[in-house]
Amino acid sequence: MMPPYSMPASTEPPPEEGFSATAGSPLADDVTSADEDAVIVALRSVYDPEIPVNIYDLGLIYEVEPKGRGNWDIVMTLTAPACPVAGELPGQVAETVAATEGVGEVTVTLTWDPPWTPANMSEIAQVQLDMY
Repeated sequence: MMPPYSMPASTEPPPEEGFSATAGSPLADDVTSADEDAVIVALRSVYDPEIPVNIYDLGLIYEVEPKGRGNWDIVMTLTAPACPVAGELPGQVAETVAATEGVGEVTVTLTWDPPWTPANMSEIAQVQLDMY
């Protein structure tokens, strides 16, 4: 039996370092920009389809950086380069965050450095996966 944090190998080649996905559109001048807490709430609504923990608590999100006017840059990784959703999850993350009120354009960039390890998980994730 595989540990809960292992992913089955994909037959697709992993996306290159720096692969990015963009979603959203500029905010109107009279719209108040969302804060980081709202972005984190959106990130916590996205789950890796193989692991019953959200990507934020799983430790896949490395950076959440405001770029002004409601725009955000997010740097994330995956549990493994051969993750079956490697080419899809960054786009899903960008779309989910962009759908948040007060968020304009979102760019999600994939990185493999540093590699993800179970040590990246929050205590919440460790408890959910009985790894505490």
